[in-house]
Amino acid sequence: MTQFEGSHILSVNQLDLDAINTIFNVAHKMTPYALREKRTKVLDGAILGNLFFEPSTRTRVSFGCAFNLLGGAVRETVGMGASSLSKGESLYDTARVLSTYSDVIAMRHPDAYSVEEFSKGSRVPVINGGDGSNEHPTQALLDLFTIQKELAHAGRDISGMHIALVGDLKYGRTVHSLSRLLCMYKDIQFTLISPSELAMPDYVIADIEKAGHKITITEQLEGNLNQADILYLTRIQEERFPSQEEANKYRGKFRLNHAIYTQHCKSNTVIMHPLPRDSREAANELDNDLNSHPSLAIFRQADNGLLIRMALFALTLGVENQLEKYECPVNWYSRKADR
Repeated sequence: MTQFEGSHILSVNQLDLDAINTIFNVAHKMTPYALREKRTKVLDGAILGNLFFEPSTRTRVSFGCAFNLLGGAVRETVGMGASSLSKGESLYDTARVLSTYSDVIAMRHPDAYSVEEFSKGSRVPVINGGDGSNEHPTQALLDLFTIQKELAHAGRDISGMHIALVGDLKYGRTVHSLSRLLCMYKDIQFTLISPSELAMPDYVIADIEKAGHKITITEQLEGNLNQADILYLTRIQEERFPSQEEANKYRGKFRLNHAIYTQHCKSNTVIMHPLPRDSREAANELDNDLNSHPSLAIFRQADNGLLIRMALFALTLGVENQLEKYECPVNWYSRKADR
């Protein structure tokens, strides 16, 4: 990807290492604004159309906050029933109209490739906030950004690392996108841990193998984590199953708590999860007894999502080099700035 300004961000397949490094460099520049150390009004007057036709908390709110922190305004549509799509309107028609009201659009939709279809009718840049079980490019970027930062603390690089991906690898779009990004690096060991029915799709495995990385595929958690640098867990994507009964077959199959981590992982294995984690008793894939563990990176991961989405807005609207020009002080007390 050679140019961000005016471009859609629909798939990680658009990106190369230069593009990723550009995004990460801009994301680092967003840190003082995210921490409320200072403000920038670089997008004052701009409008984000935040279109979430599938339930979301972190992604939807972080897109909105990211735009607000750059000085822009946000208009939201939440749920299919609250839009004219429920009346039979096409994605193309919706895009033609709503892009008139917006300067950039972030969109989530339950159907694969729906955001790409929507983008064909849009007059402004569209950023994919998740399209069914297909992709979640901004989550993959924030995951990769987190991995880079966490490994850097230990003097390590992404190339040469060992990552274990655990849980619902069939429907978990975050692991699909992240794996594709990791294919750009070198000498990575992938351990894929899931029930056979929820295995990583063949096309993702083919990409990993084509890139020359090593893969171990197993259904066993114990005995397969002891060399992992990154442990990435996912919840069972119950909304993608044909029935609740079918999803319940796999709920709670893979659980991580302090005792299991201590017994089976290296002392500095980084624990990641795209959230939300399913904390119901029947699932409890990531136990609360790890909440204070220094290797638990899930909340640092969520924080990084704000930086990545701020960076993508700045790049697609061409203001990444104007941030300081529109700076002003924070005039309210902020605990974040005291950190």
